[in-house]
Amino acid sequence: MVNPRITRRALVAAAGAFALTPSARADAYVDLEWSDLLPQGQVPLPPVFQDLIQHDQLPTSSDQPASSGVRTDWNGQIVRLPGFIVPIDYSGAGVTAFILVPFVGACVHVPPPPANQLVFVTTPEPYESSGLFEAVNVIGMFGTSALSTQLADIGYALSADQIEPFRM
Repeated sequence: MVNPRITRRALVAAAGAFALTPSARADAYVDLEWSDLLPQGQVPLPPVFQDLIQHDQLPTSSDQPASSGVRTDWNGQIVRLPGFIVPIDYSGAGVTAFILVPFVGACVHVPPPPANQLVFVTTPEPYESSGLFEAVNVIGMFGTSALSTQLADIGYALSADQIEPFRM
């Protein structure tokens, strides 16, 4: 289902903000972890506590914890970030826009993490995901963002050159 609060113009603007030639973008990258996206000194929610959240109701963006800010260290750089896909827009059977989340069920079965733990990803080539529980690596141009969807506020954007099943 496409989120009505995200227009096609917003998707194009997010993708266009990172325009570089694909060969210049995917050759070398910085490996990021989710903790790298937090401001200095902030501790992420430990995975053991993620299971303590009520799973019997659909989350809303009003349940989202406040973000303590984003980091600009990797703006304009090519990065690789692992995560899970929460689809936003499709082309045929493939996902062309999604929220990359740090743990299974974020934004779907539990309240969303803070905005600084969510990345809005666009890709010109639809990615045929095997489902919400598939772990992926996304490589592409990274930057801060201020995007709001029905599911959550999002602090980062990534224009994907490559999406692949997760591997270390």
